[in-house]
Amino acid sequence: MSNETEARLRASLRGIPALADYSGPVERLGGLTNLVFRVGDACVRLPGAGTEEYINRTHEAEAAGAAAEAGVSPEIIHADPDTGIMATRFIEGARTMTPEGFLADIGAVRRAGEAFRQLHTSGARFPFTFELFAMIDDYLKILSTKDVALPEGYHDVVSEAQTVREALARNPVNLVACHCDPLCENFLDTGDRIFIVDWEYSGMNDPMWDLGDLSVEAGVDGEQDQALMQAYCGGEPEASDQARMVIYKAMCDLLWTLWGLIQLANGNPADDFRAYADGRFARCRSLMATAQFSDSLKTLQTA
Repeated sequence: MSNETEARLRASLRGIPALADYSGPVERLGGLTNLVFRVGDACVRLPGAGTEEYINRTHEAEAAGAAAEAGVSPEIIHADPDTGIMATRFIEGARTMTPEGFLADIGAVRRAGEAFRQLHTSGARFPFTFELFAMIDDYLKILSTKDVALPEGYHDVVSEAQTVREALARNPVNLVACHCDPLCENFLDTGDRIFIVDWEYSGMNDPMWDLGDLSVEAGVDGEQDQALMQAYCGGEPEASDQARMVIYKAMCDLLWTLWGLIQLANGNPADDFRAYADGRFARCRSLMATAQFSDSLKTLQTA
């Protein structure tokens, strides 16, 4: 950690009543767009540059609080929507999950499904509604002001996805409180249960978005997909749930392609976001060309 980064953190702690007098060691934890640290028994998040363009910090704070009350997220110590600084209780002994961690531990896959079920059935109400195609439009508007190129054929795939939009509209579901950005590193596994963190993109959404997106992020196989869905459903999933889960695997890549390009345009040094965006778009096209995707679309179209 650079001296400049630590100085920024120490200055920020003075604005957190519970940590204002803290002078002990700090540890950088990670984060793709934000700076995240362990500070004693707390986890402190400083917002990344440019995130104010697409993150509503008031909505995030409300959702994080509701998720903590639902028992699926750590206790909130401090949340300031004006600065974007947030502090939560550090979960001692939990491992931060990775794709490799999920692939190696089907029990963790099941615990993730159970955590999603707990969230989705909690009755929590988030202030934002996560609308896939509206968000694609919003991200495209942001990118129209920046000097970054879309992957070749992106608009063509968005047009093709209108059939998905129509099929989903034919089979509306009750929207529930969803995480909406289930990056593997947003899951903290104690071995007995999983906590979910980072509620920046959370909103009321189709619950199958969370499961489909996690499946893509973790790169799990068919057996683990089945374990995830069975743990979530408490048995075999309905055909329409399974179909929506598969469809959202491709749709999340269609959306997060644009997110990656925004990071690229904002000069985020955390990753090679050109490769990230191009890779996600290529995977989206590949998934949409599979028989599984086609069959899932037909299931919704004929339901």
